[in-house]
Amino acid sequence: MLPAERRTKVADLVRSAGVVSTEALASELDVSSETIRRDLLVLEEQGVLQKVHGGATIAGSSVAVSEPPFDVRSEEELQRKQRIASLAAGLIPSGSLAFIDVGTTALLAAKALPHALAATIVTASLRVAVELSDRPGLDVLVTGGRLRKGELALSGMLATATLAEMHFDVALLGSGGLHSEAGLTDYYYDEAQARRAIIARSARSYILCDGTKFEKIAQYRVAGLADFTGVVVDEAPDEPLAKALQQSGAQIISSS
Repeated sequence: MLPAERRTKVADLVRSAGVVSTEALASELDVSSETIRRDLLVLEEQGVLQKVHGGATIAGSSVAVSEPPFDVRSEEELQRKQRIASLAAGLIPSGSLAFIDVGTTALLAAKALPHALAATIVTASLRVAVELSDRPGLDVLVTGGRLRKGELALSGMLATATLAEMHFDVALLGSGGLHSEAGLTDYYYDEAQARRAIIARSARSYILCDGTKFEKIAQYRVAGLADFTGVVVDEAPDEPLAKALQQSGAQIISSS
C-alpha cells in the first residue's frame, strides 16, 4: 500500500471512530506503530486530524487530557449528579447481577440504591464497595487489579480477567466525555478497556453523564453511541449529540 493511500485510510478511521489509538491503527493497517506515528505527524501538519497521547482524534476537537481529583469532582455539579444517580439507581432490578462503575456519579448512584434491594453488585471502585458493604440484601463483589490512588479505582489485567467471567443484567458506567462523533471516551486506558469489556458483557448498559460532558472528548475511546443501551442525563442534550444518540438507537433517560 502506498503511503498516500495508507494515510487516507488512517484519516477515514479517525473520522469514523472519533478517537483511535496508534496500536489500533497499526493493527488495522498491518504496519508498525512507528509508521503510523509518522503518518499522524504528516496528517496533523495537513490539518486532517489532531494527535493526542497514544493516537489521534478529529481535527479541531478539544481533547481533555486529565480530570480534577475525586474530592474536587465530588463537589462539582452535585445537584446534576444527584438527579442522574436517582434515575440510575432505579435501573437495577431485584435479583440481578449488576455492575457499578468508578467515579463520583456512580458512587452517588450506589448511595441511591433502595435499601430493600436484593442483588449482586460488582464494582471496580473501593468507594462503592464500602458504601454498599452494610446493605443486608446486597452481595458485593470487587474486581482485583492495580489501585488508582485518590479515585480508589481498580483496573488492569486482574480486573479484566474477573470481568471476563461475568455476564451482567445491567451496568451503570461513568464517562469522561460523550461526543456525537467520538462516542464514549475516558481518561485512563486500562479503565477504558474495562468499560468496553463490561458493555460487551451486559444485557443493558447505561452511561451516567451530566451536561458538562456533552460533546467533550477524553483521550481514550471506549465505545460508539450504538454500543450501549442508553444514557442517563440531568438534561436532554442539544443537537448534534441528541440526534446522534437517537440515530444510534440509544435511549435517553433524562430528569428534565
